[in-house]
This record gives sequence, structure tokens and C-alpha cells, in this order.
Amino acid sequence: MLNRLLLPILFLILCVSISYSQTTNTKKWRGSENDSMQNALLLYEEGNYLLALPIYEKLYTSHPKEEYLKYCYGKCALQRSDKHEIALTLLTEIYTKNPKVDNIEYDLARANHYNYKFDEALAFIDKSLANKRINNETKTAAKQLQQYCINAKEFYSHPTNAQIKNAGSILNTEYDEYVPVISADESIMLFTYRGKESNGGLQNAFQQPDPNGIYYEDVFQSVKENDKWTVPTPVKTINTNSHDAAIALSADGMHLFSYKDNGDDHGDIYMSSLINSEWTAPQKLKGQVNSYSWEGSCSMTADGRQLYFSSERGGGFGGRDIYRATLLADSTWGNVVNLGDSINTALDDDAPFIHPDGTTLFYSSKGKNSMGDYDIFQTRLNWLDSTFSKPINLGYPINTPDGDRFYVLSANSERGYYASGKSGGFGLQDIYTVYPGYIGKKPSVYIVKGKITNDNKAIAADITVEITNKDNKKYGDFSSNSLTGNYLISLPAGGFFKLTYKYKSFAYKTLDINTSNLEGYEEKLFDINFETKLDTVKPVAVVVPVITPKKDTVAAAAKPIIPIKKDTFVATKAIHEKNRIYAEKYGDITAEGLVFKVQIAAYKYPKNYTYDHLKGLGEVDHFLLDGITRITIGGDFKNLNGAWNHCKKVITAGQTDAFVTVLYKGKRVYLEDLEKMGIFVAKP
Repeated sequence: MLNRLLLPILFLILCVSISYSQTTNTKKWRGSENDSMQNALLLYEEGNYLLALPIYEKLYTSHPKEEYLKYCYGKCALQRSDKHEIALTLLTEIYTKNPKVDNIEYDLARANHYNYKFDEALAFIDKSLANKRINNETKTAAKQLQQYCINAKEFYSHPTNAQIKNAGSILNTEYDEYVPVISADESIMLFTYRGKESNGGLQNAFQQPDPNGIYYEDVFQSVKENDKWTVPTPVKTINTNSHDAAIALSADGMHLFSYKDNGDDHGDIYMSSLINSEWTAPQKLKGQVNSYSWEGSCSMTADGRQLYFSSERGGGFGGRDIYRATLLADSTWGNVVNLGDSINTALDDDAPFIHPDGTTLFYSSKGKNSMGDYDIFQTRLNWLDSTFSKPINLGYPINTPDGDRFYVLSANSERGYYASGKSGGFGLQDIYTVYPGYIGKKPSVYIVKGKITNDNKAIAADITVEITNKDNKKYGDFSSNSLTGNYLISLPAGGFFKLTYKYKSFAYKTLDINTSNLEGYEEKLFDINFETKLDTVKPVAVVVPVITPKKDTVAAAAKPIIPIKKDTFVATKAIHEKNRIYAEKYGDITAEGLVFKVQIAAYKYPKNYTYDHLKGLGEVDHFLLDGITRITIGGDFKNLNGAWNHCKKVITAGQTDAFVTVLYKGKRVYLEDLEKMGIFVAKP
């Protein structure tokens, strides 16, 4: 079996050795140089030009007169934007001596195109297409390159007013930094790094240490302090010895999306959440986003309800297409739809970024009127019919003849960020800023941010946002960071919003925001402090309306009562009163599929709760409902009386915000709904 596997590999090495030994004099080469050439040729034959490039470059420096070496180095140099000038020089020298080299006209067309010599590139394309030996694959590529050159001439001759600036040596190194992702307020940036600080160092394809190997991708993070980025640090909970790439960050900076390829799924999208100051271990997205095809880039809307992503799954318009998924009630992603041919083309379409305004979408495409490879495009969503406007190419100098992808724009639209390997940088790919980073009307978004504290100490509080001019439709659920207390919410133009801040059993605090006439960017700082104020009235034994206790409640009522905070009593009094009234009227009624539970907490994002004060009151359960994880105690009750009596015990034990929640056939309903449904009928 082993011999059968080795035979084709040895045959390939033999063929490659013959092909270069006929054109390259290696008799005076050192043994290590011959080994390097052999490795480079194997990589070259496999199409791994970027891996072969540094080997050829080093060999060419020692043997600049070897024509075949010059050709291989020149062709590999086409794959890296900081080497395009060298590629043009070397391939031109080869063509001058031997114009019959296979596909040399097409290679020179590419080299001239990359170097903004579009007329020269078009001339070489004509020669390439006229060559009778040209194969169908090269002919198709040459015709596409021809259109790229025509587009590039137009954009290059009419540049936009965009200014591009290297983000500086704090973020960039001599190695690769790319795919920058930012929070809406630019307080945090994460990006993909590939260099000597990568986990595992230089590794081979089996992730084993290898001085001739490559660096694998890792995720790094920087925060902005005094309007300057801090030195990036690796995200240890995400990085492994394999490839780990940052691809998106939620607008509030609380959720990070990354790309991983475990070798058997073609690459999937994962998500981590920020708890305190640490990112949780990445979890593969649940639902229909990931498939058995490649999914490698995404962007989530500011309300957390939709995800734009790119995929190579079947049924699209060709290559990679951009799709949109919706967050379902069970916290999985579903209802996946292709964005259609107004966005997607027969070529690759990738790297979507939906701005915090919820309307402006940036993405990259090899189709439409691209200058070459991927170009960055902008389009806007029409909320009335869910269609997108005609995509606009961001033009030169943002776009170039080379590939331009993974573009993001700050909420205030003052800066765009992306990566490029253009010459003049600090190393391979660097992160750049763009001013301004959009076309046409400035995106409109309202940012509410601040700090939430309890007695001036940072806490993790929940924030619910409703759209009050749409029958109080929920916009989204958010939370503050438990370590810093910071929160950030992005609101689109054209609505009336109510923000409700919740922390434990304190009285809710609210904020109303009107964005109906919003034009451009606005920001509001709104800090919240939940103060602990003990009621000045002497605590009494009864903290809910008096109810004549039944036998199973006498013992609980006799226990010492924990003093109740004034804010807590006010916030829960109405709920407890409703529970009491309905229990008196319908307390013994049962029905098939009707279940009552005593809820003591709920969360959308992971939190830690302790229940030491509730020992002896039954088992604590967690269950997911309507996208919220609810925590209940005491199990299921068949009627309201049983649940309400147990709820009073829980309240007496100190969980003052406990209440009775109702499920009917697996769905949450309210007590008044049971009246409307004819289940709750008063006794005559």
C-alpha cells in the first residue's frame, strides 16, 4: 500500500527534476540549494506560488543568470502585490529573449495590469488571444482580464477624493496583518495576523515545527486609548496551532466571528462572546449558515437578528455568493436567502459588511465593473421591498488592479479600514485607513453608549430595545460588560425607540430615542447607576398582598422574612398582584398542555447565577424559549395555585423578582391569554 502511494510522488519529482535540469545549470550549486529548488518546483507544480516565492527569490539572488529560475521567480511574484514591479521586470526580460514561452503574453498582460500599464496589458491580451496554442482556460481568463483593464482605465483616470493612510507601526509589522474588524465606536479592533508571533511558529502542512514551513493565522486584538491603538495582543482563547482568522465583530463589540477549517468541512464560521475581558472558546454557528461547502466571511446587523455571509454552496449564481440568515426563536440561524443577481455574479462575491445603520452594505466582487480580482462595492437596502440598490464601485484609490476585500466602516463613517499588500508598507499585508470611506449620502446611525453600575461598581445588566412606533416590536436585546459596565447600542434612522435597562430586581430604568429625522451620525452618552436603597420602613412579614395561607404555605410564612429593597417591591408588586388575583379566580383549573413554572431569572447571553439562598425549594432548571434562556425552580405545576404558592416561598427566601410563567403546548402565554382562549373560566 505504501509503495503504491509513493510511486506517483516519486514520478512527479523525477519529471520536475528533468524539466528544470534541462534549462538550469545546477552543477555548481550547493546541495542545500538543489534541495530548495526541488521543494520550490513541487510547490510551483501544485500551484502554491506564494509558498514557492521566497525560495525562488533567495535562489535568484545567488544565481541571477539562470533564465528558468528568473521565469519561476517572476511568475510567482505575480501573486504578491509588493512584488508586482519585479514580476514585470523579470517576465519582460524572459519575453525579450524567448517570446515563445508558454502563455508568456498572458503573464505579461497580468504584470502590466498590476502595474497600471493598462494599454500595454491590452496589447499583450490581444497577442495572447491570437495565439493558436492558447487553451480554453487561459482564453476565458484573458477575456476577463481584458474587461478588468477597460474598467481600470476608467477608474484610474477619474480617482475619488478618498485618502488612504497606513494605520502605523503599532498595528502593522513586517508580517501579515489583514481582515480588520471594529466595534461601531472603534473602541476595539481585532484582525488576523500571520507571523513569528503565531502559535506554533513555522509549521508544515501537518502542523509540525518546520524551519521551511509557514506561519499559521492567529487572531490579535487592540483597543483604542486616548484616540490611539494599543499594542495588539493575541486572543489566547481562540488561537490554536491551526488557522484561526477573525472575520467579523458585532457592532457592540460583544461577539466575535471567526473562521476555522478542521479539514473535513471545507471551512465554517464560529462565534465567541466577550465575558468580562476574555473571549469565550469559539462555537460553530448553529442552524443553516454552515454547510458542507466553504463559508468564510460574515457580518451581523446591529440588532443581532440577521447575518450576511458568503458561501460556496450549490444553487447560487456562481463561485461564492452572499446570503442572509435570520436568528430564529431557538437561537439558531435559519431562513437563509440568496441576495440575488443584483448583488451576486457568475464570479466570486465575498466579504459582506453591513454598516450599523442596518442599510448600507459593503462587499467585494470579482464581477460587475471590477478593476481586477476583488473590488469593494457599496449598496443600500430598501426596507419597503427588501431589495438592494445598484452596487457602486468605490473606485480608485480604494480599489486597485489587485484584490481588495474585507472592508469595514466606522459608525460615524469617518474612517474605513481594510488591508493591502501594496508597496511602501511595513511588511507583507498591512492595515490601512480610508477617509472618507463611502460614496454618496452619509449613513445615518444613532449610537447610545455608556456605563452601567450598581452602587458605582460595574455590572452586567440587560437592555431591551423596542420600536414604539411599530406596536412595541422588539428591536433587540443587549447587555453591558460585567468587567467595565460599558454598553453600546446602534439604532437606525426612522424610528422611535424605548431602551429598558434591567438589573436583578431593581426598578427598570428607561430611555426614549427619536431617530425619525436623523441625518448622519449622532451619539448619546447615557450612564446608569442602580442604587441600593433599603426601605426605611421597618420590615414586615408580608411583602406581597395578604393571602390566607393553605396548609402547605403555613410553614414557609413562619420563617424569618428577608428585608425587601424598596425598588424591588415597586418593580414586582404589579406582577405579584396579578398572580394573586388570577390564582383566586382560576387557581385550580388544569388543561392538557398547560404548565406553570416559577421563574427566577432569564438571560440571552451567558451569565453566572448562584442559588444558595433557595436551597430546599426544588430543582433549578434552564430552558430556552423565544431566544431567551429562562431559569425556573421547583419543576412543573399543573395549576396556578400550586405555582403561585411555591412562588411565594421563593419570594420569602429572598428571590423577590420571582414570578409565575405559563406555557401552553410549549409556547409562552400570559394569564390573560388563557381567559381569551377560554381555558380560564370563572366558576359560577
